[in-house]
Amino acid sequence: MRETLPGERATPVDLTVYEAFPFSGGCREIWRRGEHLLIGVSPGNSYFSHRRIAELVGWGLEFFERIDIVQADLHVEAQYETFGYTPEHAQRRAAKEIKATARRIARGVEEAGGPDGVRTHALSAFTGHPAYRRLHRQVVDALDADREFRAAAEAMARGFLAARLDEGLAPNEPQLAAGLRYIAAELPFFLDTPALLGVPSSVSCYHLQLPLTPVLFGREEGLRAAPGQAYAVVRPAAPTAAAGAAARSRAA
Repeated sequence: MRETLPGERATPVDLTVYEAFPFSGGCREIWRRGEHLLIGVSPGNSYFSHRRIAELVGWGLEFFERIDIVQADLHVEAQYETFGYTPEHAQRRAAKEIKATARRIARGVEEAGGPDGVRTHALSAFTGHPAYRRLHRQVVDALDADREFRAAAEAMARGFLAARLDEGLAPNEPQLAAGLRYIAAELPFFLDTPALLGVPSSVSCYHLQLPLTPVLFGREEGLRAAPGQAYAVVRPAAPTAAAGAAARSRAA
């Protein structure tokens, strides 16, 4: 049975800078092992400023032996094409976003002190990895055969595409298909980061609960995350909570 979700009554892992909500009891056990944290960063996502990345790295190293940051850089240009860009313009626009995101990640890690135990990767670097290819095939097959998984993936794609659409508009079929390809490329890291990065266990984190989280981490059948894979919402702590925790820390 899952633990309380963000917004419900729960005790977060830490309140000094960020607060973390592992999705389930199993996810919390993996969190407590403190072996590995995965941070995924998408191009064009303004949430992941260089300052935010620096904070997350510094905070995460208090709990985890290693941190890997993976930048999503696959199928970005295809999305722009579905929004009317020519192939050449879409490629230039995607390349610009991907480079800007890589610079933010590098600057954030540098501002965190360039600590040992932190690595950065482009998602495209894994496409030839046997484990990645196996996991990606499982995702593609589930999109075809698993209605619950497909519905959650489409909801996730719609949420991602909403930032590129005028308010109130829904994505058309080509846009939704491009969004699903983009998400499918990322999902191997939600399924089994240990197999991809050679770590004993891993917590994949994001600042929001995702529609696919209860599907991959909460059900008993269908495509699910590997036993060593966990998910947690990690978000900035509320100012009053953070101040109270800091005061308690100073008093101690």
